Amino acid sequence: MKCRTLVTVTLGGVCGFALLASICSPKVSAQTNESTSTTPVYNPYPPGILPPNLDAEIARVIREVDTVENRAVARWQALKPPLLTGQPPVLKNTGTESIETLGELMLFDKNMSVQRDQACGFCHMPYAGFSGPIPSVNLTMVSYPGSIHYRTRVRLPQRHTYAPFFPVLQYNLEQQLFFGGNLFDSRATGYLTRNPSAQQAQEPPVDANEMGFPDTACVVYRLQQASYRSLFEEVWGKGSLDIDFPSETEGICKTPGGAEVFGENTQPIPLSPTDRTRANAAYDDWGHSMSAYEQSTQVSAFSSKFDAFLKGNYTMTDDEMAGYMLFNGKGNCNSCHVDGRGTTLKPGQVDTSTTATANPPLFTCFGSANEGIPLNPRIPFYYEDKPDATGFTPNPYGFAFRDLGMGTFLRSGPGSAPNPNDKWRELAPTVDGQFQVASVRNVAMTPRQCSTTEAGTKPYFQKEFFHNGYLKSLKQIVHFYNTRDTSYAYPVTSGHCPAGTIEKVTCWPMKEVPNNLDTTTGMLGMTDKEEDQVVAFLETLTDGYTTPYPNSDTFTGSCATCNPAKDPNCSPSRQGNGELIPTPTLPLCASAICDVPPLPNPPIQ
Repeated sequence: MKCRTLVTVTLGGVCGFALLASICSPKVSAQTNESTSTTPVYNPYPPGILPPNLDAEIARVIREVDTVENRAVARWQALKPPLLTGQPPVLKNTGTESIETLGELMLFDKNMSVQRDQACGFCHMPYAGFSGPIPSVNLTMVSYPGSIHYRTRVRLPQRHTYAPFFPVLQYNLEQQLFFGGNLFDSRATGYLTRNPSAQQAQEPPVDANEMGFPDTACVVYRLQQASYRSLFEEVWGKGSLDIDFPSETEGICKTPGGAEVFGENTQPIPLSPTDRTRANAAYDDWGHSMSAYEQSTQVSAFSSKFDAFLKGNYTMTDDEMAGYMLFNGKGNCNSCHVDGRGTTLKPGQVDTSTTATANPPLFTCFGSANEGIPLNPRIPFYYEDKPDATGFTPNPYGFAFRDLGMGTFLRSGPGSAPNPNDKWRELAPTVDGQFQVASVRNVAMTPRQCSTTEAGTKPYFQKEFFHNGYLKSLKQIVHFYNTRDTSYAYPVTSGHCPAGTIEKVTCWPMKEVPNNLDTTTGMLGMTDKEEDQVVAFLETLTDGYTTPYPNSDTFTGSCATCNPAKDPNCSPSRQGNGELIPTPTLPLCASAICDVPPLPNPPIQ
């Protein structure tokens, strides 16, 4: 594992978390507020960057989000109120379900974005393992448009499932490694909430490229108006939303974050000190409610074939079992995506350990690693170097932007967040290029109509993988780990593989950030069949086998189909290659990123 034109870069691995809504007067649709879209569309992209069906797909997902929200309303209305009793007081009987339901209502409430047009669930739908739900976006632009169309971030939406199990970010002095946090660069440290996933839920509402509010208090202001306000106050206490908002609040909260009018003011709502403190507390409550839902069995369910296998209620197929052995052996996956067992790398070595069944494995070490992914030129963020109608420039660096992951965060750099621990800054060069080792649980989850993530003879659901979505299938992931450092490695950027080679098959472009490379993979010596077997095992980690996965039936789009006999890219190995574009000549890395001390070592071009 080893400026007053405000100029800001925003990354956001996870899409906006929608809060509130005009939810539920009884028997009333949850999503009754209309979108207040007044900001002109931002589209600085060259032709072909945005998929042609983007607007239609956005509308589809919004309808699906409304479906889930209305189900959450029904769940709330059927819930018997908890009894506040005991010392210290506890919400007896239905307290757990109450806070989880509150989090669900927030997650699928599109009114908690600046234009009331996007819920968190827009980027994190259950049927996709709480990741990106638009196949054409996954195939092409990777990152999802925020409330202000079509601003995007530089990374794909990270899966919510099992994220709440990550600990508070800590540097282990003995191992000299970071563990914990949420988001790809671990910037949701949990330093104050002591809950990384709660802090993660606080970021997207005020990310200018995501939900787009200019002030965290806008979330609380909208919560005051929510028809499920009573549930919030039941969980967090009567009066928890009693804040005296000034008359200009409505206008402020309709103005996109990053707008020139705000300058560098991150708290433009003029609250009294007392009310600001109350608003901050309510914003923490928002984060904890969201985390409660994500940790619940509605999201992190432990209901996969693998979980049944651990209990003796499922027999793996020959290929699945072979893949499991490779995962823990020759493939060396288990070194980072740990399952509690040993890793057998030597011929004849036998693992005599057993997997804990009382605490099923999460398949992550909670750490970070640089796997050497190439820069992906399809991401719209690279073209967002012009100001929008409000004077906001999402990415003033253009293609001089380099994603250093945790390294940028520790330097409090562009696109990340302020580092709350000055002792960590000196460690930035040791983590440049590193991104969180996510759980591989639900990596293969698809809608019920689409049986697989892999292109071929069956209808499939196009997903995207790693922080920049460069890889488009599970097969490509395994093949990358297997062959990255072989003769398939070339000193070219994506879209420029030599004649006679096939990108992602027999050609791997150069790494965006070569520093701190994970060398436990890259030349594993697995056969093509063995790669397929690892994929077969990964597919056993999809929840919904032992019990139906909640809201996985809400997909109303179309599965992808292709004909291998007519389309050379209709295979897991070449999946998505028809959408490759040549990377332009890259300028040197922007000084605001790569020339900030402590400097990357070696220097990053």
